[in-house]
Amino acid sequence: MTTNCIKFTSADIEIAKGTGSISALTFDLDITVEPVASANPIAPTHRVLGRSPRGKLVECGSIWKKRNKETGADYYTLTIRDHGFNASLGKAANQDDLSLRAVIPWGPKDA
Repeated sequence: MTTNCIKFTSADIEIAKGTGSISALTFDLDITVEPVASANPIAPTHRVLGRSPRGKLVECGSIWKKRNKETGADYYTLTIRDHGFNASLGKAANQDDLSLRAVIPWGPKDA
């Protein structure tokens, strides 16, 4: 699989599991994405899990569903806590598969 992409089990991302990878100059992670069941409207939609140096699966981030204030369209963002990594999930280039999402970095929170 191409790096900086997540392949979900269905196009209905909000309830789908996924796998992928995220690469940057300072880290390279294979990730697993699991949906979160919550009645809280501001809770994340997914937990993001990565492997520790000893190979253990650990929670390292989240995916959040957001709403564009101007258009009202829904979109998803991803954070990887330990690296201050933030990204949007968008349509993967040259793909019609809505279950494949590109991880589009937009920089650290404090930048």
